[in-house]
Amino acid sequence: MACVPVQDLRAKDDYHFLFVEANPDAEHDSKASPVLFKSAILTNPPQGLSIDYVAPRQGENCWEFRQDPAAVQPNFHVIVSTGSGTGLAAEVWKQLVKPGLEHIKVDEAKHYALHYTDSESTVSELTRDILLPQANLGVYQSVLLMSGDGGIVDIVNTLLSGNRSQNYRKPNIAIMPLGTGNALAHSAGITKDDTFGVKTWLRGGLQELPLFCARFSSGARLLTDEARKETPLHTMDGATVAHGAVVCSWGLHAGLVADSDTVEFRKFGVDRFKMAAQEALFPSDGSPPHVYRGKVSILRPREQNWQTIRHGEHAYVLATLCSQLEKGFTISPDTKPLDGKLRLVHFGPTTGEQAMSIMSKAYQGGQHVQDENVGYEEIEALRIDFDEVDARWRRVCIDGKIIRVEQGGWVEVRSGQKGVIDLIV
Repeated sequence: MACVPVQDLRAKDDYHFLFVEANPDAEHDSKASPVLFKSAILTNPPQGLSIDYVAPRQGENCWEFRQDPAAVQPNFHVIVSTGSGTGLAAEVWKQLVKPGLEHIKVDEAKHYALHYTDSESTVSELTRDILLPQANLGVYQSVLLMSGDGGIVDIVNTLLSGNRSQNYRKPNIAIMPLGTGNALAHSAGITKDDTFGVKTWLRGGLQELPLFCARFSSGARLLTDEARKETPLHTMDGATVAHGAVVCSWGLHAGLVADSDTVEFRKFGVDRFKMAAQEALFPSDGSPPHVYRGKVSILRPREQNWQTIRHGEHAYVLATLCSQLEKGFTISPDTKPLDGKLRLVHFGPTTGEQAMSIMSKAYQGGQHVQDENVGYEEIEALRIDFDEVDARWRRVCIDGKIIRVEQGGWVEVRSGQKGVIDLIV
């Protein structure tokens, strides 16, 4: 992960070599951290090692300079999302992150504040009560987020739903990908090693996180607690809105995310989507996959007029700012890390076998976009006017969150939303 000089004049040629190694307990304990923090002292290490892996001592690439010094409370926050993914965050904190912080003399309360989530609203409440007020005072803050994409969308939406002052200073976020799909981390290159994002946190730089804005008809509601509860969305300039950094989808993708968002399904990790797909594409009653009905319109870059696609019948409609939705699942092969370009992937009604064939090609470097039945292009905006009676077919996915639109309702998605956080990459 990093090579850090020993702070001892008597050992000026010695370096702390920080690394991870596989945790043997993870083979039989599904909750154990897959990797463990390790360190060693190296004397006169090879120049390539000490130069290429040295942890920066100043500037935005140095974690110590990504937040203001603590006055009353630390401005570095560690958020452990206990419900994300398969529930690994707590053990990854204990076995990987905490030992690493202790090794570099970073102490709780003095240098950082530790937060465990205890509900779906914990991250939003922390953002509302601490991150936003401090950012509005111009305080520089850093967050180590041990979560999936949902944690990011909670922070972003809460920041955007509040008032931001002229002194507002963007918090910076380091992601430790512990969700199910971890689309943002995979697409930004954070998972290219086996350190769960710790190496990126130690040595990465800052880049503004591109966002899109989804405006909904007034009856749209966020579904929580396995769709047992409905919550009104934020309003902005009189409109009902949600913001995202990954995906806005309707049809097959949104249905898979929604149907598999249960405690029972989540324990299967990323396989939960494949399990839900089996029922969606091959219903147990022998019927064909559902044909989604609605008017889908797009606004292409540098054009003024909306264009209607698919003539009212659809199977898969997905707009994304990311290249991957899960590791190896390349939904948008033309997307570059954090390039801010919104791209649309879509196809019409088909058999279960054909849909499975199309989506399996996404695991082959994004070859599905070469299929003649698949549409793929950059867009400025997407609008869906729903023509479904059953509420099940009016669910929209925004970065893993499920929003149900009222009958006769609509959603309109646009790229170019001004960013409110920086991502450490």
